Amino acid sequence: MGQNKKRYPKRRFNPYVRFTSIALQMGLTIYLGSKLGAWLDFKFVNTNQLYYKIVTLLTIFISTYSVIKQVIKVTNNKP
Repeated sequence: MGQNKKRYPKRRFNPYVRFTSIALQMGLTIYLGSKLGAWLDFKFVNTNQLYYKIVTLLTIFISTYSVIKQVIKVTNNKP
């Protein structure tokens, strides 16, 4: 019974779809980082937005690193 299963080849996503999802991931990461920084400023009563600036910059660097890694992975997997 189980031997008659058809195996379908893996579908590859269109590169445009992948890059769109990468951009959305980057934007969401930066947005959430800025919200975390604002919350930290509110929680620890910081009037010069130090946490906001530090956490936002940190998430920008992290998301940029993630995008670079994903783009390298996509371009190296081309047939």
